[in-house]
Amino acid sequence: MLHAFPNDAVALPGLAAIMLGFFAFFIALMAARHRATKVGTTPLSQRASITWLWIVVQGIGIGISGFGPVRVELDPLSAKAIVEALVVLALMLGAVWLFHASSRAMGKNWALVARTLTDHTLVQTGPFAIVRNPIYVALFAFMIAMAIAFGHTRNLIIGVPLYALGTWMRVAHEERLLRTQFGAAYDDYAASVKRFVPGVF
Repeated sequence: MLHAFPNDAVALPGLAAIMLGFFAFFIALMAARHRATKVGTTPLSQRASITWLWIVVQGIGIGISGFGPVRVELDPLSAKAIVEALVVLALMLGAVWLFHASSRAMGKNWALVARTLTDHTLVQTGPFAIVRNPIYVALFAFMIAMAIAFGHTRNLIIGVPLYALGTWMRVAHEERLLRTQFGAAYDDYAASVKRFVPGVF
């Protein structure tokens, strides 16, 4: 794969931006996990364990996008290096903000594997008022930022389809659980809010 998709030269500012983004995303993830532990003894209503498979597929797609040697050869003060760093920083800040705002809106409803609780609420506030799957949008931005920062944009030819497949299958299972739990309320929500791109898709 490395011969088929040669890596681009990158510079230290872009790498610094992605490292900062990784740290911020980790903090946001830990905060989401902490909020989710407040579920306590609330019993599960439904659980779709099969989504572990699609989480792995998503992870492979993201991993491929960042896989390979990193060629730190650009002048760190060159226009290209500075533009790339700004793009990476913007994508990562957007991804972190979107993930944090989404997981905060979900509160104890947030979980890695698709499931609903007996007192589960249909979240329609925050980013969920704009798109139904903002966390997957955040992860997509994360993947693109990593590919740019590491000079692996050609790897996206493989990474994006794998991520899209894993995401689509996770969404299918999650929507099935939500329709079972909320019925017409979820249908009304789905009819007014798009899955990934506001007003488009």
